[in-house]
Amino acid sequence: MPPVSAPSSRTRVRRLPDRAHYDADTVAAIVDAAMLCTVAFQIDGTVHAIPTIHWREGGHLYIHGAKASRMLKALTAGEACVTIALANGLVLARSAMHHSMNYRSVVIYGRFEPVTDPGYKLNSLRAFIEGFYPGRWDTLRPITNKELNATGLLRIALSEASAKIRAHGVKDDEEDLSWPVWAGVVPLHTVTGEPVAERDSVLQQVPKTRLG
Repeated sequence: MPPVSAPSSRTRVRRLPDRAHYDADTVAAIVDAAMLCTVAFQIDGTVHAIPTIHWREGGHLYIHGAKASRMLKALTAGEACVTIALANGLVLARSAMHHSMNYRSVVIYGRFEPVTDPGYKLNSLRAFIEGFYPGRWDTLRPITNKELNATGLLRIALSEASAKIRAHGVKDDEEDLSWPVWAGVVPLHTVTGEPVAERDSVLQQVPKTRLG
């Protein structure tokens, strides 16, 4: 049975708690489906919220950046909050007050920890690239030791996280059901566009991506 209670008081969904999910599989699926997360943290008493690319391995969410990054330094020194949101559909009701959106979201609390072992870092960066572009890692110019050393890699456990999902149709007041206006859901999907190759690209064959 998936857990039905929040792992902590700050992850407990208070607004519309029937939409809450606390099981690891649901959280992981949303983390995997998204390409960007927003990381909130403090530096010298000022709050920052920075969007960044992420990936997941097991029970952790990973991010990377320049070793000298203020954000990476701050994330290992204090608490952070990571958020992810995916829009899945526009919900059009008969009343403006009942318009809504279908979505999947995750909120994660905790503290990031650095990953410093060179072998682990390299394997994790490989997982990052392969997650976006299956089969591409082995075709690329290998990462140098200098590049690897200059890259900071952080991870945060998904143990203190909650998901919130809306995945249904319109909820109109009964007295509005006969109102003469279209009501329903317009699905939203992310698709790839037409690839544009660099003029000096040695190969012209387009590689695979996670979107197809």
